[in-house]
Amino acid sequence: MKLQSKLVIIYRVLLGIIFLLLSITLFYLQIAKGEHYKEIAKRNYVRIRRIEAARGVIYDEKLNPIAENNPSINLYFRPHLIKNKDDMADFVTSYLPISRESIMKSIYDYRFLRFNEVLLYENITYEQMAVISEKLNYFPELFFKVETLRSYTINNHFTGYVGRINSDEYAIYKEDGYKINSLIGKAGIEKYYERILSGKAGYEVIQVDAHGRSLNIFKENLSKEPENGLHLVLNINLDLQKYINEIFPQSIAGAVVVMNPRTGGVLAYSSFPEYDQNIFASPISTEDWVNLRDNPKKPMLDRVINGSYPPGSTFKTVTGSFGLEKGYINSETLLASCIGGLKIGNRFFKCWTSVGHGRTNFVTALKISCDVFFYDLSKYFKIDEFAAFVEKNHLVEKTGIDLPYEKKGFFPTTEWYTKRLGKYYGSHGIKANLSIGQGEVLVTPVQLCAYFSALANDGVWKKPHLLKKAIGDKTLLYEELENNEGVRLPVSIDHIKLLQDGLWQAVNGAGSTGGAARVPGVNVYGKTGSAENAHGTSTHAWFACYAKWEEPELAVVVFLENAGHGGSMAAPIAGKIISYYNKHIRDK
Repeated sequence: MKLQSKLVIIYRVLLGIIFLLLSITLFYLQIAKGEHYKEIAKRNYVRIRRIEAARGVIYDEKLNPIAENNPSINLYFRPHLIKNKDDMADFVTSYLPISRESIMKSIYDYRFLRFNEVLLYENITYEQMAVISEKLNYFPELFFKVETLRSYTINNHFTGYVGRINSDEYAIYKEDGYKINSLIGKAGIEKYYERILSGKAGYEVIQVDAHGRSLNIFKENLSKEPENGLHLVLNINLDLQKYINEIFPQSIAGAVVVMNPRTGGVLAYSSFPEYDQNIFASPISTEDWVNLRDNPKKPMLDRVINGSYPPGSTFKTVTGSFGLEKGYINSETLLASCIGGLKIGNRFFKCWTSVGHGRTNFVTALKISCDVFFYDLSKYFKIDEFAAFVEKNHLVEKTGIDLPYEKKGFFPTTEWYTKRLGKYYGSHGIKANLSIGQGEVLVTPVQLCAYFSALANDGVWKKPHLLKKAIGDKTLLYEELENNEGVRLPVSIDHIKLLQDGLWQAVNGAGSTGGAARVPGVNVYGKTGSAENAHGTSTHAWFACYAKWEEPELAVVVFLENAGHGGSMAAPIAGKIISYYNKHIRDK
């Protein structure tokens, strides 16, 4: 019994000692050293490190890059680590061309997003990074990241450009994983196919110490690989695009569109003057922005889809086909004799030549572009019926091309005229002007190219599109994203054939106005246009055409602002484009 009692006493003493040691240790950790370890704990974080997805590259049809990604050294700050914002601002401004006000604004704007990484300056040179890095230990809130900078191999309007997301865009896209520093498409293909190009970011869960070093605690199932954006392969042929940019008169504003009539694929897309989208890769300077904004030639205006103009005599195909469909004329009908013009009411409406053309049928009227034939034909028209026909030819509504911000065309109605001219306006003179593509009728170059593509395609209209396919982890064809089965123009196949005959004569016939577009060995069908310009001293020059080998392969529209006659200014450019395609691209 005595031995058992002694063991109990020893056991109790040992427990007492252990309890005393635990109490002393707890006192030391929680009371004596409590603040010290509390501070250490605060500096150990579980962080979710975002792994950005690579943005898809944009290629031409031959896989030549048009928009690609280059490395960029960017400077960031973490708001929660800022000790002295004035010192930080002074330090950064002493090495980088950024204003103190800009830095302070960023700190203020993101004051509630304390644990975010905020972009301060991008595209820093290696030399700048090396100098700044020597003193970064004094500013733990600052750090560098190597990311990507979008670059464009040619000046153009169709790719658009990317920029940092703004507050309005962030409100829309944040649910898709976009962050306050994300790049996002601002215009063109970059904007239209943003969700395909951008991909989805991945992440990695890590625990870091006070110095940001990983503690390697989490080992498995706490990361997700990013889903990189798909690459876009366009229908654009970069060689053809560059050639057009070389031959277009540099002093003139205008546009060129080249399409495949059978598919609607856009092979070339040029708006002049161009601008260099690379200036938007980093924050644009005030000087560069003012130069773009105030340039009288408006280089930021995409004239292919946003420039709407009177189509001039290219529109006579629409007027003639309406007369044919309504039965007002047929292939043999001879209308009023052209004596240099036609008197309608009290006004003499001039033809483009004072010599006159005599009496002509429809095909001959297209060949020599006689205004009087169409003036006389317009007498039979009702404006609203004609307006509905124009709309069915896809010359009023947007084409649906895969670009944002496309503009509509325009054709007036009796309601439109009544509101502006009163109930008793005279319609005969108005219809005469409209019949030759003058007055209030407006089209965009892409609308006219899609329409002439339909004439080449025996009346089947195809939606114009830049995208051929998207490739990467999967392949998406344009046809899987958009319905492009085609729709018929409201013109019978017999009348389409008559139109085609007239367009062939307009280029190849004796006395034709479009002879400058002839190309040996190629059947070119086209129509010139010289549209009166209320804002300039000279007419706008148009030439719309298509080229046929065994099958039609090209539709081309050339437009030049304030440049003169379509036959002398626009048709030769179209002929050069078709000739270049025939020699250097077709079947290569």
